[in-house]
Amino acid sequence: MRFPARALPAFLLAYAAYAHDPITTNLTWTKEISRIVYHRCAACHRPSGSAFSLLTYEDARPWAKAIRDQVLGRRMPPWDAVAGVGEFRDDPSLSLPELDLIVAWVEGGAPEGEPDFLPPKPPPLPSPSPATIPALTVRDTLILDHPQTLTAIRPEGALEVVALLPDGAVHRLLWIREFRPEWNRTYVLRTPLRLPRGARLLIHGAPAQLLLR
Repeated sequence: MRFPARALPAFLLAYAAYAHDPITTNLTWTKEISRIVYHRCAACHRPSGSAFSLLTYEDARPWAKAIRDQVLGRRMPPWDAVAGVGEFRDDPSLSLPELDLIVAWVEGGAPEGEPDFLPPKPPPLPSPSPATIPALTVRDTLILDHPQTLTAIRPEGALEVVALLPDGAVHRLLWIREFRPEWNRTYVLRTPLRLPRGARLLIHGAPAQLLLR
């Protein structure tokens, strides 16, 4: 990341300030925190990624308190689906133990640790496939006239998706309370949902693209 010349003094002052933070934790970047960052954050926070790199201690340390604030506010990693509604593949959301580790590390002075404990950096991401997922755009309600399996949902705005089965079973599939277009994605169900004939898919809010097979 390149900083304009007028920003350098403030940046250097910030670096000097955190260099003297008292260390009050045994948690370190090399042992615990880098593993969380590599697993949860590196898809975006890497060189040539969609956000500034966090792959090294030198990259991450100036942002430690901002990282703490962002993860406490559940603004990072970006994931618009409300927790507890649906289960999806590739969910980058931090677990509570991971969140606690990051907060304790930052508030304990964010030490680096011994280099020998540092894990290998994550491999480069594969090039994105040009293929797109064929999907059916649904507004309000879809009633199935034959059995199908729902595998993925791509929202077009804030919404809630619910499946009502003929036997009375209700499946809350996805809830997007705050929709951020720049972070939108296709939410792939961890377990595809088999829907019988007569099942109804209700879309409250914006339309959604549904992948049915």
